[in-house]
Amino acid sequence: MPTNRRFLLVRRPVGLPVDADFSLVSEPTPELKEGEYLLRNHYASLDPAIRGWMDDKPSYMPPIKLGDPVRASTLGIIAESRNPDFPVGSWASGANGIEEYSVCQVGGGRLVDADAAPSVTNYLSALSGAGLTAYFGLLDKGRPKAGETVLVSGAAGAVGSLVGQIAKIKGCRTIGIAGGPEKCERLLKDYGYDAAVDYRGKSPSELAAAIQEAAPEGVDIQFENVGGEILDAGLLALKPNARVVLCGMISQYNSEPAPISNLWELIVNGARIEGLILTQYIHRFGEAMPDLTAWLQSGQLRIDEHIEEGIENTLSAFLKLFNGGNKGKLLLKLA
Repeated sequence: MPTNRRFLLVRRPVGLPVDADFSLVSEPTPELKEGEYLLRNHYASLDPAIRGWMDDKPSYMPPIKLGDPVRASTLGIIAESRNPDFPVGSWASGANGIEEYSVCQVGGGRLVDADAAPSVTNYLSALSGAGLTAYFGLLDKGRPKAGETVLVSGAAGAVGSLVGQIAKIKGCRTIGIAGGPEKCERLLKDYGYDAAVDYRGKSPSELAAAIQEAAPEGVDIQFENVGGEILDAGLLALKPNARVVLCGMISQYNSEPAPISNLWELIVNGARIEGLILTQYIHRFGEAMPDLTAWLQSGQLRIDEHIEEGIENTLSAFLKLFNGGNKGKLLLKLA
């Protein structure tokens, strides 16, 4: 069996993770038991949610245990198998760890058709968590109608860019919030947003004014990925019966939560705010995949992937999620 390099969590981070929170080790790969298969991980998905799993606190998934590899979705080729349903040489994905090899149990992954997508890496982006989050978050939680206005924060990110494009497919007007001229230009040129709002350098009142200028008739759906002042500013633009989809609050993952001052807007507009957890939709993933695959193949959906390389560079790559250094869905190439 091959030697396996694994990126382990050895200490709970306080604020932004640092090198001392992790250890890169080489270990023998254990022998397979009946029904298991060995996945040679070629790529791992780096997502903001991983930061929350590092903390020892209640969440929708258990914390990563100290001494275990950092949990992540991975994609690779089956190197050895004692499961006839997962033959050697097949591509497969699953919730594993940031490690070069993962021993996978029955029910712990899925085979993927590498020829059914423009790139096999799409199975960690548009055809995986990012795409499914955008799909169910917008369509099931937001319930868009043609002609409505959708406001998306973190709009140049993996989820936000897809939310905007799906909203356009459904006939909505889209406004994206992003940081800096380059990302705002991408919103308009690459992802088809109707308007872009740059939050950088703006006070809360200036940001609120910019959103209201972009949406003079108000916002029907606010798809929130950032939280904090950006969430607060968006609430001031809500229309009656608006829906706020709380997908993420990345601005607060490494700090104490910021107070939200404008919740009153939910009351006066009869609006609702609802959290989104993708695990609620596992039984419905099959509904989304045909649409996402068709939109991707037809060019109606564009997904940009930012690929960093090398398990030894895991932390520096992961931190790009929090400093704006990634340009698209962040993946780590392991093989």
